[in-house]
Amino acid sequence: MDAKLSPNQGLNLDGIRLVSVLGIGLGATALVLDGAASRSPWQGTSLTLPFLLSALIAAGLGFWAVPWLSALKAGQVIREDGPQAHLKKAGTPTMGGIFFVPVAILVACVLSHLATETIAVSALTLSYGFVGWIDDWQILRRKSNKGISPKMKLALQVGFAIAFCGWLFVSQPSTITSISFPLGFSLPLGWLLFLPLSCFVMVAESNATNLTDGVDGLAAGTAAIALLALATIVAPTSPGLMIFCASFSGACLGFLAHNRNPARVFMGDTGSLALGGGLAAVGLLSNTLVALFLISGIFFVETLSVMAQVSFYKATKGPDGKGKRLFKMAPLHHHLELTGWSELLVVGVFYIIAAILASLAFAITQM
Repeated sequence: MDAKLSPNQGLNLDGIRLVSVLGIGLGATALVLDGAASRSPWQGTSLTLPFLLSALIAAGLGFWAVPWLSALKAGQVIREDGPQAHLKKAGTPTMGGIFFVPVAILVACVLSHLATETIAVSALTLSYGFVGWIDDWQILRRKSNKGISPKMKLALQVGFAIAFCGWLFVSQPSTITSISFPLGFSLPLGWLLFLPLSCFVMVAESNATNLTDGVDGLAAGTAAIALLALATIVAPTSPGLMIFCASFSGACLGFLAHNRNPARVFMGDTGSLALGGGLAAVGLLSNTLVALFLISGIFFVETLSVMAQVSFYKATKGPDGKGKRLFKMAPLHHHLELTGWSELLVVGVFYIIAAILASLAFAITQM
């Protein structure tokens, strides 16, 4: 399972080094941004404290949680049609979201003094994590890579999204329905259009994040970057949401202590659906959907690769019932693996792209 770069790639990477660089980069960024905003890094309403606290707790808790998951025989079932190099990962514990997601929520709620906005997005995040847990549990129980039916999963996601939208409707001013764009432009939608858009954003973001979770450290690392960027963007207007995002960014980093290549645990749908749901909830509540779209670029490219693969296969289907494939395999990270990229190279390049997108989103919001 220890994927190494071939000599002709000219890089010297390993899982520990890659995550260390990510952690140092995110920590330094939090410190610099706190300094620029005249925030003490050790106060609750900062980026640094919730980030570091969640990272340390999640990493420490993992040393107990991962063996516990192993003892429960919560081993991942690997899809047989996936990259052959992944078959050796069979049996690696999954459902890692059950230990790092609660850590982030607990830290966020405590440091924000149970701010209403923090509780609301935490509830949506836990709800989506619950959907993921049901799916993971069914996969483990059936010893198959198929969990609950897609229709059931979608119905649960939509149901919780509607509940969150209902809370938005009764608790938020009507101005929340005007989507903000750079340079002061806004698009007033009204509740009739905003509510279905909100449901779509939550379902799409959670599933897009879920699709990205297919290589050691990929989803957790890109989510950590996205969450810290979103924390920075919402900081001036929503300190509670800033703390929430910073806490989740740190928790993802702490999880990476055990999920980096070679992974000792996978987050499963329990973690990936929760992360996507949390990102979407913050974007909707803070009216930063444009920034969220940029920050989530990696997730949506992964989703588009799957949609393109399925569409192209159906469009080219011949009399024998077989079609052609646009990619060697979807999502995109599997295609890159099958073209010769190592897991570490895929993760490293995606981290860089995620950081560029995060910087771009921050710059646009300052216009």
